[in-house]
Amino acid sequence: MVLILVLGDLHLPHRAHDIPAQFKKLLVPNKIQHIFCTGNLCTKETYDYFRSLASDVHIVKGDFDENTTFPEDKVVTIGQFKIGLCHGHQIIPWGEQEALARLQRKLDADILITGHTHEFKVWDYDDKFFINPGSITGAFGGLSNNVVPSFALMDVQGQKVTTYHYQLIDSDVKVAKIDYSIAGKKGEKK
Repeated sequence: MVLILVLGDLHLPHRAHDIPAQFKKLLVPNKIQHIFCTGNLCTKETYDYFRSLASDVHIVKGDFDENTTFPEDKVVTIGQFKIGLCHGHQIIPWGEQEALARLQRKLDADILITGHTHEFKVWDYDDKFFINPGSITGAFGGLSNNVVPSFALMDVQGQKVTTYHYQLIDSDVKVAKIDYSIAGKKGEKK
C-alpha cells in the first residue's frame, strides 16, 4: 500500500490564510509516502510544511508560485502506475477533457493529475484516469469564487488505485471513494 496526498492551488497567503483546521487534523506526518502538488503553494513555508508530512514531495509550477525552479510537468512511477503531474494553466481550454488527454498522451501517463480550475473532478477517458484535486484551502480561482475546499488521497495497491475525495462542506469533512484499475476498469464513485 502506497498513500499519495494529492492537492494544489493553495494560494497561501494571497487568497487564503491557511489549510482548514479540519483538514490539517487529518494530515499526520509519516502516514503518507508521497505528496503530489499541482502548484500554487506560493511560499517556502508551505513547501516546508509538506516536507514535514512526507519525504517524497512532487510539485509542479503553478502560475503564482514564487519558486521558479519547479518543473512545468513531471512523471513519477508509483508501483505499476505512471502518474503525470501538471498545474494546468498551460492547457487551453482550462480543464477541458480532450486538451488534458493530449497532455496525458504526451507524458505517457496512466493517471494525470492537474489543477488550476480549483474544482475537484475525477474521470476516466480512453482507459486513463484523470484527477483534479481542487483547492485544499478553498481559495477563489479565475473560474469561480465559490470554491469548496478539497483534496484527494490515493491508495495504490498493485493494479488498483483507490482515490478518496475529501471536501469541507459546512465545516464537516465529507469523503467519497473512487476506484480505478490499470486493466482499464472505469472509475466508479461510491
